[in-house]
This record gives sequence, C-alpha cells and structure tokens, in this order.
Amino acid sequence: MSCAATAIFDLVPCLKRHSTTTTINHLPLPKPFVRFRFSYSPSSASFSVGPLYSTPANSRSRCFNGSRSFYCTALKSQPSASLGAQTNTTSEEERVVVLVIGGGGREHALCYALQRSPSCDAVFCAPGNAGISNSGNATCISDLDILDSAAVISFCRKWDVGLVVVGPEAPLVSGLVNDLVKAGIPAFGPSAEAAALEGSKNFMKNLCDKYGIPTAKYKTFTDPSAAKQYIQEQGAPIVIKADGLAAGKGVVVAMTVEEAYEAVDSMLVKGIFGSAGCRIIVEECLEGEEASFFALVDGENAIALESAQDHKRVGDGDTGPNTGGMGAYSPAPILTEELQSLVMKSIILPTVKGMDAEGCKFVGVLYAGLMIEKKSGLPKLIEYNVRFGDPECQVLMVRLESDLAQVLLAACRGELSGVSLSWSPGSAMVVVMASNGYPGAYEKGTVIRNLEDAEHVAPCVKIFHAGTAQDSDGNFIAVGGRVLGVTAKGSDLVEARDRAYQAVDEINWHGGFCRRDIGWRALPQKQFATKG
Repeated sequence: MSCAATAIFDLVPCLKRHSTTTTINHLPLPKPFVRFRFSYSPSSASFSVGPLYSTPANSRSRCFNGSRSFYCTALKSQPSASLGAQTNTTSEEERVVVLVIGGGGREHALCYALQRSPSCDAVFCAPGNAGISNSGNATCISDLDILDSAAVISFCRKWDVGLVVVGPEAPLVSGLVNDLVKAGIPAFGPSAEAAALEGSKNFMKNLCDKYGIPTAKYKTFTDPSAAKQYIQEQGAPIVIKADGLAAGKGVVVAMTVEEAYEAVDSMLVKGIFGSAGCRIIVEECLEGEEASFFALVDGENAIALESAQDHKRVGDGDTGPNTGGMGAYSPAPILTEELQSLVMKSIILPTVKGMDAEGCKFVGVLYAGLMIEKKSGLPKLIEYNVRFGDPECQVLMVRLESDLAQVLLAACRGELSGVSLSWSPGSAMVVVMASNGYPGAYEKGTVIRNLEDAEHVAPCVKIFHAGTAQDSDGNFIAVGGRVLGVTAKGSDLVEARDRAYQAVDEINWHGGFCRRDIGWRALPQKQFATKG
C-alpha cells in the first residue's frame, strides 16, 4: 500500500524587507497570494503541482519577517496538474502584478492603495525608498534605472508585471510609457507627446487658446528685454514661469515690477533652471483661491476623482516662497458639486478632446491646478500636471475604496466610461514635514525617530515617506527637501487635522519643520494647530 504525501505552501506577501536593499536577484515570487499544493506519489514516483485556491483578499495573511508559512496535510483525491500547467482558481477576477515607477511620497501612497486592491497580487516599486520598503507596501527595486526603458521592460517580462504605474514627470516626458505600450505592457500614464501638457507650459497655453479653455492671459518670451517691456506694460503683481520642468520651483509670483525683472534675469540670463527656463511664460496674476482637480482619462473618457486642495507656500498663512506642496486636505469645500461639474465641462473634457484632435490621445491623470477667481467665482486653469499630485495623492489614496489596480487597467484599455469610484466618508489631511532650509539649501542626514509610535498615536494615521533613507544603524534619515507626509483620516476636517498633528508632534526630528495651519481656509474660525 502506497501513501501519497502532500505539502501546501502559502506564498504570502513578505513585503516588509530587511534593512538592506532588496535586489532583483532576491525578489519574492511575483504572485504571492496563490496557495499551491505539491504532491508526491511513491507508486508512480512522480511529482505534481497545482494551485489549490486563491486566498480571499479579506483573509490575506501578512508575513513580516521574510519567512513563508508551511503546512503539511493529508488530502483525499484532490485533482492536480502537471508541473508548469495552468489551472483556474476559484476566483474569476483578473489578477495583476503592478510596478510603480518613482520613489517619493506620491509613489508611497500609490503603493499603499495598490496593496489594498483585491485584484493586485504583488506591488513592486522602482526605485522606491526606505520608508516604502519598511512599511511593507511594496518590494523596492533600488537598482532598476527607471529612465532605461529596456531595463524596465526586461524587469516587467521577468516578473510577469501586468500594469506599470508611472508616478514622476521625468520618465513620462522621456517616453517610458511609449516604450512600454509598444512592448505590449499596460502602462498608466501619458505618452511623451501627451506629457507635453506638463513638460511645456507654452504647449498647454496654446492648447487652451485653440480649444477655448479658460486660463490666465499670457505671452511667451525667449528675449529678456521683450519680457521686461511686457511686464512694464502689464504692471505687478505678475507671474513668471519657466516653460519646462523645474521640480515645482519654476514659478515666481512677483509682487513688484523689480521682482519680475529679477525672475526674468534668473531664468533667461543666469539660466538657473537650465534648458527648462530658456523660454518663459509671463501671465496675469489671478486673484482667488487655488484648488486641485484630478481626473482619470482613457484617451476619450474622463472621470473625476475626489476634490483636494494643497498649500504651495512654505510658511503659515500662505507666506514665503512656493514649494512642491506643504500639505493638503480632501475634500475641498471650495470645489462644490456644481463647480466640479463646470470644471469637467469647461476644462477637462475640452482638453481630452483637444489632445485627441491634435493626434496625441491622453491616458493617465490630468491634474488641473485651478484658480477660483474671487471676482467671478469661476474656475480658470493655472497649469496642468500629468500625474497624481504630491501631496494631494496621499489624501486621495487613503480615502479611495475602489480597486485601484482595476481602475487604472480600465483607463489603459479605454474602458473608463462604465467605471465609478467609491470614497470613504469624512475628510483626510496630510502635513508635509520638510528639512530645515527647504525650499532653499537644506541639511541632509539628520536622524528621524519615533515614526512607528507616531503612526499609532491616533486612529487612521499613515505616514508616507518621500525623502528618507536608512543609516548603518537602521535609523531613518532625511535625504530630501520634503521628507514625510503625515496623513490622517477623520469624520471631518477638524478630526483629521487633530490626528495628523498629533502624529507630527510624536515624531522626534530636530532637523525638520512643518506648517502648523494646513487646512486653514476650510477650518472653522481658521484654526491653527499649535504644538503641544
């Protein structure tokens, strides 16, 4: 009498790595949520292997020490497949392995949301950062060159990646999505041609002119003398913008004509932004309240995301120089349902149709920076980003309840027309902690402590890492300007604010600072959060 032995392996996601960086040669299996059965029969001296079942999303176990669970059991006459054969699992839902491109706070938030997606089998992030890796939200691939399309394609094929989500603007403008799509790999993000909506403010302004999209009055210059003459005619305040990508720092709101002249000289004469500033936009300064509007686009259709509002200025009360963003909250009361409908009708949809007519269909996120004009109450387009905003992405991703992986795949396939999104009620807020000196020169290498305690100081707190690394002792250190996005949800904005600042005050970081008034425009009596 022979006895067949069966072992069952749960290939669960061991996403929280050791402090050393995981390399491509030591990655976990790319589809870790499938349970496999390995059988050996002495009578036939043969092995067989086959999927036993897919673990339901709500019962996925997490392994935090890099080990895999092992179960040994006796099973009665269960069917098996030959080694290498594919068999169907009990779930008919499409499964997908996702690669997120980027390594900032936005990408951490995307990894967090994708890890929670029921249809997502595994999340990789390249290059990622120390916080993403240690949080368990993704497996970071630090040595994958995201500007090398061939290397990215090779990685995707090796690990059966079914969706690439491109976070930052640089790989979009350089054409990574073009190359991925050509290789047959679904990629969420615009082509290089469509990314010109962000890569060139002149391109965006010309599109607005051609298709009747409301925006500020402007002129484009390459000659500093001509620019200064126009500034003198228009007067101040006035806005000077570098045409190309300048890491969120290429905009000067000049309150005097002299300040405007200095901005012109710094860009066109001194070349502080390099080729990005060899052409500038001089535009009228709109007065009102800024808001961020996001829409997912599949080339022809667009669906709005929840509203959000960020804070660009470095100091309390919206003072000081512009930054990449010092905090955000969602929803934004300024963007009423009526106003959102108007934005879709007058700005987003004409842009989608205009891009299609220009022969460069837009697929990805349209992030419209808006000014709700004080005198008219109507929205005007300040600029477009072609990616999720940072830090707006953080508050949106903690509120999103839909399966993000499937939503983004639908956009890649031109199937957004039947998609609707689900959001958690209440509000969310993110407070950005930045290195002292930001947005100017800042110190690197300062140690950050108590992050784990901060995440547990109040309910619904999540800390997203943007500019962190780990030193030889395993401590988190600051290596960027904007370093942490301390995010919290609450039943309303006051509760979200209180929880976020509770977490901020728990963090021990002498080398950093934050604004204490995030959300002040929407809070009752314009409350500020004073440090306890």
